[in-house]
Amino acid sequence: MHVNTELLHGAYAPEETTGATALPIFQSASFAYETAEELEAIFAGRDAGYVYSRINNPTLDRFERRMTVLEDGLASVSCSSGMAAISTAVLTLAGSGDEIVSGSSIFGGTYSLFAQTLPRYGITTRFVETTNVEAYQAAVTSRTKLIFVETVGNPKLDVPDIAAIAAIAKEHGIVLMVDNTVTTPVLCKPKALGADIVVHSTSKCINGHGNAIGGIIVDCGSFDWSNPRYAHLKPFYDRVRNFAFVANLRNRVHRDLGGCFSPFNAFLMSIGIESLAVRMERHCTNAARVAETLSQDTRVDEVRYPGLPDHPDYSVATRQFSGGFGPLLTLRLGTKDRAFGFINALQRAQNLANLGDAKTLVVHPASTFCRDATEAERQAMGVTDDLVRLSIGIEHVDDILEDIEQALNSAS
Repeated sequence: MHVNTELLHGAYAPEETTGATALPIFQSASFAYETAEELEAIFAGRDAGYVYSRINNPTLDRFERRMTVLEDGLASVSCSSGMAAISTAVLTLAGSGDEIVSGSSIFGGTYSLFAQTLPRYGITTRFVETTNVEAYQAAVTSRTKLIFVETVGNPKLDVPDIAAIAAIAKEHGIVLMVDNTVTTPVLCKPKALGADIVVHSTSKCINGHGNAIGGIIVDCGSFDWSNPRYAHLKPFYDRVRNFAFVANLRNRVHRDLGGCFSPFNAFLMSIGIESLAVRMERHCTNAARVAETLSQDTRVDEVRYPGLPDHPDYSVATRQFSGGFGPLLTLRLGTKDRAFGFINALQRAQNLANLGDAKTLVVHPASTFCRDATEAERQAMGVTDDLVRLSIGIEHVDDILEDIEQALNSAS
Protein backbone atom coordinates (compact mmCIF):
# COMPACT_ATOMS: atom_id res chain seq x y z
CA MET A 1 0.00 0.00 0.00
CA HIS A 2 0.99 3.61 -0.48
CA VAL A 3 1.64 5.34 2.82
CA ASN A 4 -1.58 7.39 2.54
CA THR A 5 -3.56 4.13 2.47
CA GLU A 6 -1.36 2.39 5.02
CA LEU A 7 -2.07 5.14 7.55
CA LEU A 8 -5.76 4.25 7.39
CA HIS A 9 -5.68 0.50 6.90
CA GLY A 10 -2.29 -0.79 8.08
CA ALA A 11 -2.68 -3.20 11.03
CA TYR A 12 -6.18 -1.94 11.61
CA ALA A 13 -9.64 -3.52 11.41
CA PRO A 14 -12.96 -2.96 13.17
CA GLU A 15 -12.98 -4.08 16.81
CA GLU A 16 -13.70 -7.80 16.98
CA THR A 17 -16.56 -7.98 19.47
CA THR A 18 -18.54 -4.84 18.59
CA GLY A 19 -17.47 -3.90 15.06
CA ALA A 20 -16.49 -0.40 16.22
CA THR A 21 -14.45 1.31 13.49
CA ALA A 22 -12.85 3.86 15.82
CA LEU A 23 -10.18 2.60 18.20
CA PRO A 24 -11.88 1.62 21.49
CA ILE A 25 -10.48 3.13 24.67
CA PHE A 26 -9.82 0.41 27.24
CA GLN A 27 -9.55 2.73 30.23
CA SER A 28 -8.75 -0.01 32.71
CA ALA A 29 -5.85 -0.29 35.13
CA SER A 30 -5.81 -4.10 35.03
CA PHE A 31 -7.52 -7.13 33.48
CA ALA A 32 -9.29 -10.02 35.21
CA TYR A 33 -9.10 -13.76 34.46
CA GLU A 34 -11.39 -16.53 35.61
CA THR A 35 -8.72 -18.78 37.07
CA ALA A 36 -5.41 -18.42 38.87
CA GLU A 37 -3.92 -20.79 36.30
CA GLU A 38 -4.73 -18.43 33.43
CA LEU A 39 -3.06 -15.47 35.12
CA GLU A 40 -0.06 -17.62 36.08
CA ALA A 41 0.38 -18.64 32.42
CA ILE A 42 0.33 -15.02 31.27
CA PHE A 43 2.85 -13.90 33.88
CA ALA A 44 5.06 -16.84 32.93
CA GLY A 45 4.87 -15.87 29.26
CA ARG A 46 3.24 -19.14 28.19
CA ASP A 47 0.04 -17.40 27.08
CA ALA A 48 -0.62 -13.96 25.61
CA GLY A 49 -2.84 -11.57 27.50
CA TYR A 50 -3.19 -8.21 29.18
CA VAL A 51 -2.21 -7.90 32.82
CA TYR A 52 -1.79 -4.29 33.88
CA SER A 53 -1.85 -1.10 31.81
CA ARG A 54 1.61 -0.15 33.04
CA ILE A 55 2.84 -3.09 30.92
CA ASN A 56 0.29 -3.47 28.13
CA ASN A 57 -3.27 -2.55 27.22
CA PRO A 58 -5.52 -3.34 24.22
CA THR A 59 -5.74 0.31 23.12
CA LEU A 60 -1.98 0.70 23.33
CA ASP A 61 -1.49 -2.59 21.50
CA ARG A 62 -3.52 -1.41 18.53
CA PHE A 63 -1.64 1.90 18.37
CA GLU A 64 1.71 0.09 18.62
CA ARG A 65 0.77 -2.25 15.79
CA ARG A 66 -0.08 0.66 13.53
CA MET A 67 3.25 2.36 14.26
CA THR A 68 5.08 -0.92 13.67
CA VAL A 69 3.52 -1.22 10.22
CA LEU A 70 4.34 2.41 9.37
CA GLU A 71 8.02 1.91 10.24
CA ASP A 72 8.21 -1.56 8.61
CA GLY A 73 9.19 -2.90 12.01
CA LEU A 74 9.02 -6.09 14.05
CA ALA A 75 7.32 -4.76 17.19
CA SER A 76 6.79 -1.54 19.16
CA VAL A 77 6.42 -0.33 22.72
CA SER A 78 4.60 2.93 23.45
CA CYS A 79 5.65 5.25 26.28
CA SER A 80 4.34 8.28 28.15
CA SER A 81 6.45 10.75 26.12
CA GLY A 82 9.19 10.93 23.52
CA MET A 83 11.77 11.39 26.27
CA ALA A 84 10.40 8.34 28.09
CA ALA A 85 10.79 6.38 24.85
CA ILE A 86 14.43 7.42 24.40
CA SER A 87 15.29 6.87 28.08
CA THR A 88 13.67 3.44 28.17
CA ALA A 89 15.28 2.31 24.92
CA VAL A 90 18.73 3.48 26.04
CA LEU A 91 18.44 1.76 29.42
CA THR A 92 17.41 -1.47 27.70
CA LEU A 93 20.67 -1.40 25.75
CA ALA A 94 23.19 0.20 28.09
CA GLY A 95 24.24 0.15 31.73
CA SER A 96 26.97 1.44 33.99
CA GLY A 97 30.30 1.57 32.16
CA ASP A 98 28.74 1.63 28.70
CA GLU A 99 28.90 4.39 26.11
CA ILE A 100 26.71 6.09 23.51
CA VAL A 101 27.90 7.86 20.38
CA SER A 102 25.53 10.67 19.43
CA GLY A 103 25.29 13.52 17.02
CA SER A 104 25.77 16.80 18.89
CA SER A 105 22.98 18.80 17.25
CA ILE A 106 20.10 16.89 18.80
CA PHE A 107 17.04 18.16 20.66
CA GLY A 108 17.95 19.94 23.89
CA GLY A 109 16.02 17.52 26.08
CA THR A 110 17.80 14.51 24.59
CA TYR A 111 21.14 16.29 24.85
CA SER A 112 20.49 16.93 28.54
CA LEU A 113 19.60 13.28 29.09
CA PHE A 114 22.82 12.12 27.44
CA ALA A 115 25.11 14.80 28.86
CA GLN A 116 23.71 15.36 32.37
CA THR A 117 21.44 12.57 33.58
CA LEU A 118 22.84 9.33 32.17
CA PRO A 119 26.41 9.99 33.40
CA ARG A 120 25.07 9.87 36.98
CA TYR A 121 24.18 6.24 36.25
CA GLY A 122 27.51 5.41 34.64
CA ILE A 123 26.54 5.80 30.97
CA THR A 124 28.80 8.16 29.03
CA THR A 125 28.01 9.84 25.72
CA ARG A 126 30.63 10.75 23.14
CA PHE A 127 29.19 13.62 21.11
CA VAL A 128 30.37 14.08 17.53
CA GLU A 129 29.64 16.59 14.80
CA THR A 130 26.38 15.23 13.43
CA THR A 131 27.18 15.26 9.73
CA ASN A 132 30.82 14.10 10.06
CA VAL A 133 30.58 10.39 9.26
CA GLU A 134 34.24 9.72 10.10
CA ALA A 135 33.70 11.14 13.60
CA TYR A 136 31.28 8.31 14.45
CA GLN A 137 33.88 5.75 13.39
CA ALA A 138 36.54 7.40 15.56
CA ALA A 139 34.24 7.59 18.61
CA VAL A 140 33.32 3.88 18.73
CA THR A 141 34.93 1.81 21.48
CA SER A 142 34.46 -1.68 22.89
CA ARG A 143 31.99 -0.16 25.38
CA THR A 144 29.74 1.50 22.77
CA LYS A 145 26.18 0.16 22.97
CA LEU A 146 24.36 2.67 20.81
CA ILE A 147 24.77 5.20 18.01
CA PHE A 148 22.05 7.85 18.06
CA VAL A 149 20.98 10.41 15.45
CA GLU A 150 17.91 12.43 14.50
CA THR A 151 16.68 12.50 10.90
CA VAL A 152 16.76 16.31 11.15
CA GLY A 153 18.68 18.04 13.94
CA ASN A 154 16.47 20.16 16.15
CA PRO A 155 16.93 23.13 15.96
CA LYS A 156 20.13 23.13 13.84
CA LEU A 157 18.23 21.46 10.97
CA ASP A 158 21.29 19.54 9.80
CA VAL A 159 20.75 16.14 8.17
CA PRO A 160 23.08 13.22 8.94
CA ASP A 161 23.86 10.61 6.29
CA ILE A 162 22.01 7.78 8.01
CA ALA A 163 23.04 5.08 5.53
CA ALA A 164 26.74 5.91 5.95
CA ILE A 165 26.45 5.95 9.74
CA ALA A 166 24.49 2.68 9.61
CA ALA A 167 27.39 1.06 7.75
CA ILE A 168 29.70 2.00 10.63
CA ALA A 169 27.22 0.64 13.18
CA LYS A 170 26.94 -2.65 11.30
CA GLU A 171 30.72 -2.95 10.94
CA HIS A 172 31.04 -2.88 14.75
CA GLY A 173 27.81 -4.74 15.59
CA ILE A 174 26.28 -1.71 17.31
CA VAL A 175 22.63 -0.68 17.39
CA LEU A 176 21.75 2.43 15.38
CA MET A 177 18.79 4.33 16.87
CA VAL A 178 17.14 7.04 14.78
CA ASP A 179 14.69 9.65 16.05
CA ASN A 180 12.16 10.08 13.23
CA THR A 181 9.94 12.63 15.01
CA VAL A 182 10.37 15.56 12.62
CA THR A 183 10.09 13.65 9.34
CA THR A 184 7.73 10.78 10.32
CA PRO A 185 7.36 7.59 8.23
CA VAL A 186 5.63 9.68 5.55
CA LEU A 187 8.91 11.38 4.58
CA CYS A 188 11.57 8.97 5.84
CA LYS A 189 11.87 5.25 6.57
CA PRO A 190 14.98 4.90 8.74
CA LYS A 191 14.91 1.10 8.51
CA ALA A 192 15.49 1.33 4.76
CA LEU A 193 18.58 3.43 5.52
CA GLY A 194 19.97 0.90 8.01
CA ALA A 195 18.42 1.86 11.35
CA ASP A 196 17.81 -0.87 13.93
CA ILE A 197 15.53 1.07 16.29
CA VAL A 198 13.29 4.04 15.50
CA VAL A 199 11.89 6.36 18.17
CA HIS A 200 9.28 9.11 17.99
CA SER A 201 7.84 11.77 20.18
CA THR A 202 4.33 11.03 18.96
CA SER A 203 3.24 14.26 20.68
CA LYS A 204 4.44 16.07 17.56
CA CYS A 205 3.54 15.30 13.93
CA ILE A 206 1.99 11.88 14.62
CA ASN A 207 -0.60 13.48 16.91
CA GLY A 208 -0.68 16.75 15.02
CA HIS A 209 -3.16 18.56 17.23
CA GLY A 210 -1.23 19.49 20.36
CA ASN A 211 -3.60 17.68 22.71
CA ALA A 212 -1.61 14.67 23.98
CA ILE A 213 1.89 13.56 24.96
CA GLY A 214 3.36 10.24 23.93
CA GLY A 215 6.31 8.33 22.53
CA ILE A 216 7.10 5.06 20.80
CA ILE A 217 10.03 2.68 20.31
CA VAL A 218 10.03 0.53 17.16
CA ASP A 219 12.35 -2.46 16.81
CA CYS A 220 12.98 -2.68 13.06
CA GLY A 221 13.75 -6.40 13.29
CA SER A 222 17.11 -5.92 11.57
CA PHE A 223 19.54 -6.47 14.47
CA ASP A 224 20.94 -9.82 15.60
CA TRP A 225 20.28 -9.78 19.34
CA SER A 226 22.59 -12.76 19.87
CA ASN A 227 25.46 -10.30 19.42
CA PRO A 228 27.80 -10.73 22.45
CA ARG A 229 28.03 -6.93 22.81
CA TYR A 230 24.51 -7.24 24.29
CA ALA A 231 25.14 -10.27 26.49
CA HIS A 232 22.58 -9.05 29.03
CA LEU A 233 19.87 -9.84 26.45
CA LYS A 234 20.94 -13.48 26.03
CA PRO A 235 18.31 -14.96 28.39
CA PHE A 236 15.63 -13.22 26.35
CA TYR A 237 17.24 -14.19 23.04
CA ASP A 238 17.34 -17.84 24.10
CA ARG A 239 13.62 -17.68 24.78
CA VAL A 240 12.15 -15.39 22.10
CA ARG A 241 14.97 -14.89 19.54
CA ASN A 242 14.40 -11.74 17.44
CA PHE A 243 12.00 -10.33 20.04
CA ALA A 244 14.73 -10.24 22.71
CA PHE A 245 15.03 -6.43 22.76
CA VAL A 246 11.27 -5.83 22.90
CA ALA A 247 10.76 -8.57 25.52
CA ASN A 248 13.42 -7.10 27.80
CA LEU A 249 12.15 -3.61 27.12
CA ARG A 250 8.48 -4.28 27.90
CA ASN A 251 8.74 -6.93 30.59
CA ARG A 252 11.62 -5.51 32.57
CA VAL A 253 12.82 -1.96 31.87
CA HIS A 254 9.52 -0.40 30.78
CA ARG A 255 7.63 -2.31 33.47
CA ASP A 256 10.07 -1.29 36.20
CA LEU A 257 10.48 2.38 35.24
CA GLY A 258 6.74 2.90 34.78
CA GLY A 259 6.73 5.32 31.84
CA CYS A 260 3.45 3.90 30.59
CA PHE A 261 1.25 5.44 27.92
CA SER A 262 -2.32 6.56 28.60
CA PRO A 263 -5.04 4.65 26.67
CA PHE A 264 -6.85 7.92 26.00
CA ASN A 265 -3.67 9.49 24.58
CA ALA A 266 -3.17 6.41 22.38
CA PHE A 267 -6.70 6.97 21.09
CA LEU A 268 -5.85 10.60 20.23
CA MET A 269 -2.61 9.55 18.53
CA SER A 270 -4.49 7.01 16.41
CA ILE A 271 -6.83 9.75 15.22
CA GLY A 272 -3.76 11.78 14.29
CA ILE A 273 -2.23 8.89 12.33
CA GLU A 274 -5.14 8.82 9.90
CA SER A 275 -4.55 12.38 8.66
CA LEU A 276 -0.74 12.31 8.91
CA ALA A 277 0.01 12.06 5.17
CA VAL A 278 -2.20 14.96 4.12
CA ARG A 279 -0.95 17.08 7.02
CA MET A 280 2.71 16.36 6.23
CA GLU A 281 2.12 17.27 2.58
CA ARG A 282 0.71 20.65 3.62
CA HIS A 283 3.39 21.18 6.31
CA CYS A 284 6.10 20.59 3.73
CA THR A 285 4.68 22.69 0.90
CA ASN A 286 3.94 25.56 3.30
CA ALA A 287 7.37 25.37 4.94
CA ALA A 288 9.12 25.31 1.56
CA ARG A 289 7.19 28.37 0.41
CA VAL A 290 7.94 30.27 3.64
CA ALA A 291 11.63 29.32 3.51
CA GLU A 292 11.98 30.37 -0.13
CA THR A 293 10.24 33.69 0.54
CA LEU A 294 12.26 34.55 3.63
CA SER A 295 15.55 33.49 2.04
CA GLN A 296 15.14 36.54 -0.22
CA ASP A 297 14.16 38.93 2.60
CA THR A 298 16.89 41.36 3.60
CA ARG A 299 15.40 41.72 7.07
CA VAL A 300 16.39 38.11 7.83
CA ASP A 301 20.10 37.37 8.33
CA GLU A 302 19.79 33.64 7.63
CA VAL A 303 17.09 31.10 6.79
CA ARG A 304 17.85 27.45 7.42
CA TYR A 305 15.66 24.76 5.85
CA PRO A 306 16.82 21.37 4.49
CA GLY A 307 14.74 21.90 1.35
CA LEU A 308 16.64 25.00 0.25
CA PRO A 309 19.26 24.17 -2.41
CA ASP A 310 21.91 26.21 -0.56
CA HIS A 311 21.49 24.16 2.64
CA PRO A 312 24.77 22.26 3.23
CA ASP A 313 22.91 18.94 3.61
CA TYR A 314 20.44 19.46 0.77
CA SER A 315 21.76 16.54 -1.29
CA VAL A 316 21.62 14.15 1.68
CA ALA A 317 18.12 15.32 2.59
CA THR A 318 16.96 14.92 -1.01
CA ARG A 319 18.31 11.36 -1.06
CA GLN A 320 16.86 10.33 2.33
CA PHE A 321 13.48 12.05 2.35
CA SER A 322 10.55 11.50 0.03
CA GLY A 323 7.76 14.03 -0.48
CA GLY A 324 9.19 17.00 1.41
CA PHE A 325 11.60 18.23 4.04
CA GLY A 326 9.41 18.63 7.13
CA PRO A 327 7.71 21.53 8.93
CA LEU A 328 10.71 23.13 10.68
CA LEU A 329 12.72 26.14 9.61
CA THR A 330 14.83 28.65 11.52
CA LEU A 331 15.54 32.35 11.14
CA ARG A 332 18.41 34.42 12.45
CA LEU A 333 17.40 38.00 13.09
CA GLY A 334 20.63 39.58 14.31
CA THR A 335 19.91 40.08 18.01
CA LYS A 336 17.91 38.53 20.82
CA ASP A 337 15.84 41.72 21.05
CA ARG A 338 14.83 41.46 17.39
CA ALA A 339 14.05 37.75 17.84
CA PHE A 340 11.81 38.50 20.83
CA GLY A 341 10.23 41.45 19.02
CA PHE A 342 9.40 39.23 16.04
CA ILE A 343 7.91 36.49 18.25
CA ASN A 344 5.86 38.98 20.28
CA ALA A 345 4.48 40.63 17.13
CA LEU A 346 3.14 37.42 15.58
CA GLN A 347 -0.64 37.38 15.70
CA ARG A 348 -1.51 33.85 14.59
CA ALA A 349 1.60 31.75 15.21
CA GLN A 350 1.57 30.48 18.78
CA ASN A 351 4.63 30.94 21.02
CA LEU A 352 5.16 27.56 22.69
CA ALA A 353 7.60 24.66 23.02
CA ASN A 354 6.18 22.11 20.59
CA LEU A 355 6.36 21.27 16.89
CA GLY A 356 4.34 19.40 14.28
CA ASP A 357 1.03 20.95 15.34
CA ALA A 358 -1.63 21.75 12.73
CA LYS A 359 -1.12 25.39 13.74
CA THR A 360 2.05 27.37 13.05
CA LEU A 361 4.23 27.54 16.16
CA VAL A 362 7.23 29.67 17.10
CA VAL A 363 9.84 29.41 19.85
CA HIS A 364 13.16 30.97 20.89
CA PRO A 365 15.39 27.91 21.48
CA ALA A 366 18.19 29.66 23.43
CA SER A 367 15.87 30.81 26.20
CA THR A 368 13.66 27.71 26.32
CA PHE A 369 14.63 24.09 25.66
CA CYS A 370 18.34 24.93 25.24
CA ARG A 371 18.66 27.41 28.10
CA ASP A 372 20.61 25.02 30.36
CA ALA A 373 23.22 24.21 27.70
CA THR A 374 26.69 25.72 27.88
CA GLU A 375 27.85 28.11 25.19
CA ALA A 376 29.90 25.33 23.57
CA GLU A 377 26.92 22.98 23.65
CA ARG A 378 24.66 25.63 22.13
CA GLN A 379 27.15 26.18 19.36
CA ALA A 380 27.17 22.44 18.60
CA MET A 381 23.37 22.48 18.55
CA GLY A 382 23.31 25.49 16.23
CA VAL A 383 21.63 27.69 18.82
CA THR A 384 22.32 31.43 18.95
CA ASP A 385 20.53 34.22 20.83
CA ASP A 386 19.04 35.57 17.59
CA LEU A 387 17.68 32.20 16.41
CA VAL A 388 13.93 31.69 16.02
CA ARG A 389 12.43 28.28 15.20
CA LEU A 390 9.19 28.06 13.27
CA SER A 391 7.06 24.93 12.95
CA ILE A 392 4.95 25.73 9.92
CA GLY A 393 1.34 24.62 10.18
CA ILE A 394 -1.36 23.71 7.69
CA GLU A 395 -3.06 27.12 7.50
CA HIS A 396 -3.25 28.80 4.08
CA VAL A 397 0.32 29.76 3.28
CA ASP A 398 -0.64 33.33 2.34
CA ASP A 399 -1.98 33.88 5.85
CA ILE A 400 1.21 32.46 7.39
CA LEU A 401 3.34 34.76 5.24
CA GLU A 402 1.15 37.75 6.04
CA ASP A 403 1.61 37.15 9.77
CA ILE A 404 5.38 36.78 9.37
CA GLU A 405 5.56 39.90 7.20
CA GLN A 406 3.85 42.15 9.73
CA ALA A 407 5.94 40.66 12.57
CA LEU A 408 9.17 41.35 10.69
CA ASN A 409 8.02 44.90 10.07
CA SER A 410 7.29 45.36 13.75
CA ALA A 411 10.68 43.90 14.80
CA SER A 412 12.69 46.02 12.34
